[in-house]
Amino acid sequence: MNKFKFAVNLSTIFTEVPFLERFKKAREFGFSFVECQFPYDYSIEEIQQELKQHQLEMVLINLPPGNWAKGDRGIAADLTRIEEFKESVMQGIHYARALNVSKIHCMAGIVSGADPKAVYIENLQFAGTELAKHGLTLLIEPINPLDMPGYYLTNIYQASEILKAVNLPNVKLQFDFYHIEKVHGQSLSIYQEYADIVGHVQIADHPGRHQPGTEEMDYQQILQNLNYKYEGYIGLEYIPQGKSEESFEWFSPDERRM
Repeated sequence: MNKFKFAVNLSTIFTEVPFLERFKKAREFGFSFVECQFPYDYSIEEIQQELKQHQLEMVLINLPPGNWAKGDRGIAADLTRIEEFKESVMQGIHYARALNVSKIHCMAGIVSGADPKAVYIENLQFAGTELAKHGLTLLIEPINPLDMPGYYLTNIYQASEILKAVNLPNVKLQFDFYHIEKVHGQSLSIYQEYADIVGHVQIADHPGRHQPGTEEMDYQQILQNLNYKYEGYIGLEYIPQGKSEESFEWFSPDERRM
């Protein structure tokens, strides 16, 4: 487990303080890497300053999701918002390049009615092609429908099919063990089957999405397996059970700095 590069997710952890103060918290608790969901409420300069001051590397962001407050959870599968999606891709690239982020997660969105598969694939092909011009990786992630009802991309088989259809080398799977466990169970076995298309890993325990060691999943076994198969960052996208600073007891400060 010593080689892992853990990235604390600043959208779900250290929420006791405002977003821009979470970078300092990450450094105080020994992290070298961070990720976040949506940085767009803050200027690039503000985030750059926090990263530089606290010697942190941002490894992942999401594309703008549309209007989150009004219920949007991404717009990539929305036939009526193609131009807006293209604009969101350009904004995501702008932030990623300025912040030295190499990977961007694209949320599919909540859909109803006709199957939006064709427009979703076309939008991912557009985004993947644009990101490739800058050496960036695009990610898609199955999200369980209990936490996000109506979300289009809900399971590993659907994600694998979509990735095959998109057929771009820089468009990969974001494998969140919590979501996969929620949908399929046996998340480690599923990871082993699909490891070759994984571009980023995130972890949280199941069923409550808290830190490893608080619930049902055997993260000792999961991480031991990943140690032989995965060389990327591991995003800590969990909701702390209790205070954020108390949620890191399952691994050592030295492991946070790897």
